[in-house]
Amino acid sequence: MRELARQIRPYVWEIPPDAKAGMRVPARILASPSVFASMDDGVFNQITNVAMLPGIQQHALCMPDGHWGYGFPIGGVAAFDLEEGVISPGGIGFDINCGMRLLRTNLTYDEVKPKLAQLMDTLYSLVPCGVGSKGFIRLNDSEFREMAVQGAGWCVKRGYGRREDLDHIEEMGCIPDADPDQCSGKAIHRGLDQLGTLGSGNHYLEVQVIRPENVLDPIVAHRLGVGVPDQICVMVHCGSRGFGHQIGTDYLRAFVPVMARHGIVTADRELACAPFSTPEGQSYFKAMNCAANAAFANRQVITHRIREGFAKTFGRNELDLGLEVVYDVAHNIAKVERYTVGGTERDLLVHRKGATRSFGPGQAQLPSAYHDIGQPVIVGGSMETGSYLLIGTQEAMDSTFGSTLHGSGRTMSRTKAKHMIRGEKLKQSLLDRGIAIRTASLAGLAEEAGFAYKDISEVVAAVHDIGISRRVVRFLPIGNIKG
Repeated sequence: MRELARQIRPYVWEIPPDAKAGMRVPARILASPSVFASMDDGVFNQITNVAMLPGIQQHALCMPDGHWGYGFPIGGVAAFDLEEGVISPGGIGFDINCGMRLLRTNLTYDEVKPKLAQLMDTLYSLVPCGVGSKGFIRLNDSEFREMAVQGAGWCVKRGYGRREDLDHIEEMGCIPDADPDQCSGKAIHRGLDQLGTLGSGNHYLEVQVIRPENVLDPIVAHRLGVGVPDQICVMVHCGSRGFGHQIGTDYLRAFVPVMARHGIVTADRELACAPFSTPEGQSYFKAMNCAANAAFANRQVITHRIREGFAKTFGRNELDLGLEVVYDVAHNIAKVERYTVGGTERDLLVHRKGATRSFGPGQAQLPSAYHDIGQPVIVGGSMETGSYLLIGTQEAMDSTFGSTLHGSGRTMSRTKAKHMIRGEKLKQSLLDRGIAIRTASLAGLAEEAGFAYKDISEVVAAVHDIGISRRVVRFLPIGNIKG
């Protein structure tokens, strides 16, 4: 499929619908020439398979951080008609509402450096990580169901955060139309003791610094409360843990007979789906929204623990430390949003799988504080190369269903990365460069080595130059807790 892609304008490559039998719309890949060349072949096969799904609108899209995933490529975006279209767990990911949260502080690097090791030890003790990790909050079935409906607000009511935190979370941390009765008992059981945990894989908590030269849009940075020279920020990457994973697993199985009943044939069994308007499609949507709310709650409890950790380490009140939420945004989700297609405004079901919402200025869904500048977009890189804060644009609303990239994107498998470096060596190398690492698994640390990812600055430059989000600040890591 790669050889059939034609560059139609800078950074935009298109595979026409006659390239593969069954494609209903073109497939578009957004990338610089070098990033395009580095993408694995799975991206091109998978995004053209997505273009075959019933009810898909305009284009199937893959962002510059795209790489092979389950069904959809990571970095995939696709919008579907609400009546004729489908909902697919493979277009959302098993880690439903895996996402990013960014906190700012009023601390500087010089204040944090002498206590960095102590801070990382404290945060590592407060925020459990690794496979099967358990949090300090234990819920019963009834409490968990309540949390899955109320999301981050459930946490704030119980003292794990502030009311103003909610103003700076996508959907204020609570997606409506969540129904725990659509979740299996096994899914709920898996989530009962995981609130406030990072999990494993590429999930992390990172302490970062903003160097003066990395403030790329001082005006917007000031509006977002970041960009003070050598300011310390904290970034969190995690999702809905075992609860979301079990929901994805349950519905992938349940959708197989549904597809047969509706005569849906996909090019890949990992694209199992159901018509969105059917009872089965609605059941998954309501269960998925529960997992999305659980993920917002998870990051809210982690925020509470981060505040505790900073206050303990520096002997100061958390309010005095200025630990405030800049934004929290999902990058594994499907949502009903309104776009103009063919000159007509319509509600569509937008799947984002390893892709971030990037709403431009003036959108009603934005917090009032950001209404005139656009939505913050948090882009996580590797623990060696840094991360970015971007801002959403009108161009994203017009050309990518309000979407942009979510990270740098892998260039190799975790297995290959582990064969190239040992975790102990990588940890020492990072320490030598001033980056303190705490991890539940040295093998897991090796999987996340910087060379296993694309150049974060290059993929960010692509979306900046296309205009679907704009650079604001680059962060450099000084401490990382790896799941």
